[in-house]
Amino acid sequence: MAVAAALTLAACATSPDADTRAPTAPRGVTAQSGSATTVHVMWSASADDRGITAYEIHRQGRKVKEVPATTLMTDIEGLTAQTPYAFTVLARDAAGNRSPHSTSVPVTTLAAQAEDRTAPTSPTRLAGRATGPRTATLTWQAAKDDTAITAYDVYQADTRIHTVPGAATSAEVTTLRPGTIYTFTVRARDAAENSSPDSTPLDLTTPGGRIPTSTAPTDLKATAGKNAITLTWAPPKTDGAQIKEHQLHLNGRLTTTIVWGSTPPTRRATYTFTVPDPPGTRYSVMLRAKLPDGTWGAFSAQRTVVTR
Repeated sequence: MAVAAALTLAACATSPDADTRAPTAPRGVTAQSGSATTVHVMWSASADDRGITAYEIHRQGRKVKEVPATTLMTDIEGLTAQTPYAFTVLARDAAGNRSPHSTSVPVTTLAAQAEDRTAPTSPTRLAGRATGPRTATLTWQAAKDDTAITAYDVYQADTRIHTVPGAATSAEVTTLRPGTIYTFTVRARDAAENSSPDSTPLDLTTPGGRIPTSTAPTDLKATAGKNAITLTWAPPKTDGAQIKEHQLHLNGRLTTTIVWGSTPPTRRATYTFTVPDPPGTRYSVMLRAKLPDGTWGAFSAQRTVVTR
C-alpha cells in the first residue's frame, strides 16, 4: 500500500524579539607604545540596545585580541621594535552583532633598549578631585628613571584602569560610580617595562549615590605581619548607636564578618586575621559596617598590603 506523505514547509520568519541591531563603534581609541614590543590600546565604551559582551582589537584589519565588555584597555604584546602599526576596536553583543570598526589609530613601537633592570622612582605628590559623579582628575609629580619614563599607569583597587604617556603628569578617570570612595595610586614605567613602586595612595569620593559615604569606615590602615594582616579603622559615626558588625572584603570578595561583643569599639577598631599565601603576596582590603537600622553602609577606602 502506497502511503503519501505530505510535507509542509513553513516560511522562516524573524522573531520579533531577535536582536539584529549592531552596537555603535568604540570611540576615543588611543594607542601608545610602552616598550619596543608592546602597545597599550584604550577606548570608550560602545552603546547597544541589549548590551555589549566583548571588544575585539584588530591590527591592520586582523583580529589580534578579544576582551570582555567590562574591559576598556589592553596591551598588545610580541611586536617588533621601531615598527609602525595601526589598530582598530569593534564591539560585539550577545547575538553576535558586530559594530563598525573604530577609527584606525597609528602607533610606532619604541626603539629597543640595552638591558635595563632599574625601575623608575615612584611618582610623588599624587593629588586629585572628583569632577562629577563618574569622573575624577588626578595629578602627580614626575618620577625619575636612568633612561626615560615611557608611561604612567593609574591603579584603582590594585587594578590598572588607565595609562597616559610618560610626558604627562595628569589623567582623567571616567566610568566611576556615584557616591563611592575610591583609592588611586600611580606607577611609572620605562621602555623595558620596569614599573616603579606605587605612589602614596589618594582617596577620592564621588558625589551622589544611594548610600551616603558618611556611613563608611574611615582612616583604614593595613599592616602586614608574618602570615597575618592587622587592620585598624574608625567606625562610622551613628549618633551614639553601636556598630556591632563589619564585613571584610579581601581582593574584592567578602571574606568574613567581624562581630563585636557587648561593647564594640567606638573610636578605633583593630582586627588581625591570618592569610595562607606565601610572603610577598599582595592583598587589597576594604570594610563596610552594618548600621543600626540593619542595612550595610558604604565601603571604606581600599588599602593594599604585601605580606612579609
